[in-house]
Amino acid sequence: MTSPDQDDKLDPAQERVLRKLRGFAAFSGLLMGFGFLALFGAIGYRVVAGWKSAPVNFEGTIRLPKGARVISAVPSGDLIAVTIERDGMVETRFFEASGHAPRGTIGYAAEP
Repeated sequence: MTSPDQDDKLDPAQERVLRKLRGFAAFSGLLMGFGFLALFGAIGYRVVAGWKSAPVNFEGTIRLPKGARVISAVPSGDLIAVTIERDGMVETRFFEASGHAPRGTIGYAAEP
């Protein structure tokens, strides 16, 4: 009678293939683990960074032309975009958030 250990003997070619498969599986598992760490690290960073950021308080007065009606004002980074209506025309003016100095104007017109 033969022992079960003798039945499990592999020839050298089969052992090489099995060793390569184990190596590929280990590499794949490590790569997937690093991927999960990177993903959860990025999510954690965004959550923690979101808690630290606070809205900036703006104070002061922005001078607009006489008779202008403010439609909207949107702060974005170091700029404030103010959309106004003046004499039936709509335009957006940009101001610095810190000193309220004018940075530019965009006018809107209908297509011909």
